[in-house]
Amino acid sequence: MPDTEKIVKRSDKVAFLNVGTSENKNFQRMRKFTEISTSKNPTEYSRRYVDEDGDTTDITGYGEEKSYAFDQYTNNPVHEKIAKITDDELTGDDATVETLVVDKTKEVEGGYEARLRKYAVVPDSDGDSTDAYTYSGSLKAKGTFEKVTATISDDGKTATIVTE
Repeated sequence: MPDTEKIVKRSDKVAFLNVGTSENKNFQRMRKFTEISTSKNPTEYSRRYVDEDGDTTDITGYGEEKSYAFDQYTNNPVHEKIAKITDDELTGDDATVETLVVDKTKEVEGGYEARLRKYAVVPDSDGDSTDAYTYSGSLKAKGTFEKVTATISDDGKTATIVTE
């Protein structure tokens, strides 16, 4: 174990969104986002046993969601996909995206540790800035994540899953 601690920068955990299909994945970096924050939203099971003075709590599940906000840019396929879901008020599978979050602080054989998960896009607002056109909302988990190994292209704009 190293003796020196090193801060983990926000840019060390990079999110990519699949702008391709489920058969032909194309993970593009989620660029120009002003927010991508995660809330785990655990489900708790709490109870008090008759022979104990305090409560006991267990976590029985998670309902992860990622809040997002971005300044819209043209020629950005990630922005185009989320904007289309928002603008066209898409629902069901048409409002589902797949993200790959790559942790550059966790190198493994063949790449980096990453988490792959599907989310429902839940738009909140758009156009609430006078400087740039903005979109915001949340990505709500659709099932559990899958831990995979991923590589990032030399220019940092795309990611590829090595193992699924």
